[in-house]
Amino acid sequence: MNDRSTNLKSIRPTIASAKVNDNMSADECFQNGTLRPIIKLQNHLLIVVFKNYITKRKNVFYDLSLPKQLAYIENAIHKDMKFRNSLKGMIIGQFTVEEYALYIQNSSALNKRMMNIVKERLVSNIQLFSRSLAKAI
Repeated sequence: MNDRSTNLKSIRPTIASAKVNDNMSADECFQNGTLRPIIKLQNHLLIVVFKNYITKRKNVFYDLSLPKQLAYIENAIHKDMKFRNSLKGMIIGQFTVEEYALYIQNSSALNKRMMNIVKERLVSNIQLFSRSLAKAI
């Protein structure tokens, strides 16, 4: 393994619940072994990027009810292709060359998994997207 791969893997957090075993599909192994640690590593950046997304769209998000905020997050990730591609780039850029080779074999299914995890991360941090905290991070 080259220095880049070693360095990338060394900075990723360990997720105890992200098990990888022989009974799992290749996609599930990739999700637990690669995607989840990278997305956890990128969590703070993802939050800041989403706050910028809200600001660029005239802060409409802050005036929405909680159910509509959840729908807003969902729509941003699944329907706004420019934003979605930006998020994917932040994650794919953390892949090793070997992981990228695995990713391109089934990128469509892995992109769905990736975006669902990102969505869950943003939803679980929704309290950070209140108007009063918007300037804090």
